[in-house]
Amino acid sequence: MSKSARKSLSKIFVWAILGLLFVALAGFGIGSFSGGASRMGSVGDIEISAEDYARALDQELRARSGETGQNVTLSMLIANGIDAQVRQGLFARAALDNEAAMMTLSIGDEEIANQILQIPAFQGADGTFDRQAYEFFLSQRGLSAGEFEEEIRADIARTILQSAILGRVPAPAALVDPLVAYQQESRGFSYLPLTAADLDARVPAPTEEQIITHYEAFPDRFTLPEAREITYIWITPNIIMDDIPVSDSTLQSLYQERIEEYRQPERRLVERLVYPTEAEAEAAWARLNDNSADFETLVSERGLLLGDTDMGDVTRDDLSAAEAEAVFAASNAEFVGPVASPFGPAIFRINAVLDATEIPFEEVQDDLRSEVTADAARRAISDLREGFDDLLASGATLEEVADETQMVLGTIRYDGSQEDGIAAYEAFRAVADTIEDGDFPEILDLSDGGVFALRLDQIVLPTLPPLDDVRADVIADWTIYATQDALLARAEEIRADIAASGRRLERFGGLMRETDVRRNDFIADTPDALVQTVFGLSRTGEIAVVGGEAQALVVRLDAINPADRADPDTDLLANILTQQISQSLTADLFEDFGRQMQSAVGLTFNQSVVNQVHASFP
Repeated sequence: MSKSARKSLSKIFVWAILGLLFVALAGFGIGSFSGGASRMGSVGDIEISAEDYARALDQELRARSGETGQNVTLSMLIANGIDAQVRQGLFARAALDNEAAMMTLSIGDEEIANQILQIPAFQGADGTFDRQAYEFFLSQRGLSAGEFEEEIRADIARTILQSAILGRVPAPAALVDPLVAYQQESRGFSYLPLTAADLDARVPAPTEEQIITHYEAFPDRFTLPEAREITYIWITPNIIMDDIPVSDSTLQSLYQERIEEYRQPERRLVERLVYPTEAEAEAAWARLNDNSADFETLVSERGLLLGDTDMGDVTRDDLSAAEAEAVFAASNAEFVGPVASPFGPAIFRINAVLDATEIPFEEVQDDLRSEVTADAARRAISDLREGFDDLLASGATLEEVADETQMVLGTIRYDGSQEDGIAAYEAFRAVADTIEDGDFPEILDLSDGGVFALRLDQIVLPTLPPLDDVRADVIADWTIYATQDALLARAEEIRADIAASGRRLERFGGLMRETDVRRNDFIADTPDALVQTVFGLSRTGEIAVVGGEAQALVVRLDAINPADRADPDTDLLANILTQQISQSLTADLFEDFGRQMQSAVGLTFNQSVVNQVHASFP
């Protein structure tokens, strides 16, 4: 079964091709092949002509071009081995045709006519057979009616034969049941997590010998990645905005333009429930006041949702005069009404009172100044850009441009991990990742209105720095591993103590417990190997040790829970496995049948004809 499972994907694809019954009957722009060398191959008495292969390739090209929206060429098919799959399909079809002929399996003319009448392409607007469409189809493909009908006859015969061969093979219960039991078994277990805080003493600092040994044993951990030494110049609004003067009068004018943002009138957060008549509104108001109904009930009785009544925060100008007078006169009341509204008498619920506010100029002038100077800086950079371009075009180096302008010179060892400074900009990273030696620096845009240019100085290959340069990193890495070793040693001590004394795991600290964990489950904040280790234990009470990042676990198996056959998930899994196994066995059977057919009747293949067909394609 494992062999079948490994091959299932490829077999499904190949045999799907082998089982295809309707292959294109003609193609456009395919040349004619004639003479004795026009046979690509044969299976038994059934020949596969060059035209058959050319049409099959043409159909495959058209189908893949339609799927991808791009022009797929024959060279692309060959590069992906699709041409071989097309030939396999033709040989399989021929094998079925030969078998059907040997069995004298054939279809009557009446059934052929019924099949043709049911093809949608041959039906008119009224659903009846359209002879003109049928004849146009035949002429486009260079077929006579008799040739096409023989193709249909062969297709139906293959369908009957294939259906007989591919009758579903039942999946044996002896194969399905163990798989279901294995997958659906769950386990309960307890585990004691140990961290550095559980150690009797902190891990001591490493000796010089230990530092050297760790550095030499794990050089990959301290090797600097390949990097690009880059020189750049840049200018952004933030770089020059402090040098741009802004008068207080300009800021005052901007403040006055936006006064509505800084000066808010008194507002109320309200909901409004409108009634058709005054009498209905009064009755509802009375029920609200005697607590026989709350606002939500009244809203529901009107067939509305609370959202239908919500007006948000309103000012006096948002309401009619009568509404504003009632709503804004109520300083502490939760409800007011009934009040005449443009839509009828209404009850208002006041959810919050928002006092009038005004933010003085002094509180916002710094923000206004930053906004004005940033905008002015963007305009200034835009005006200066042409001059930067001219300097670079005249042959000036980045250093010379920085000396003559406000652009700032910098260097960076860029390896793709930096996210600060100029490397915070996507535009810079995109160029830094692709720039090559000798590329001419050009002025490019940054997202905030700034501009930059860069030059690749050299590509530095991965380098292991001297120990003294990474000593702190080596010590930190050694400490992590030494701590992990100490935690595992402590966990092993606990396991040995339990084995020798019979003490329970609970005596060593607070336990974490899981009661129903399956093989594919994941438990947060635990090592990846925890669940796998638990399912490796064979008896309840058995203890194991699991190591993880900055922790070690002492694990005890508490329960082995067999698959619950009454669980809908178990039943679903059994059905899925049954179908998969049945399909795999069926595919194995059909594959074997195909080999037997070809072996029994013989197969011939002419590579030179294949080459001829390939050469005929553009």
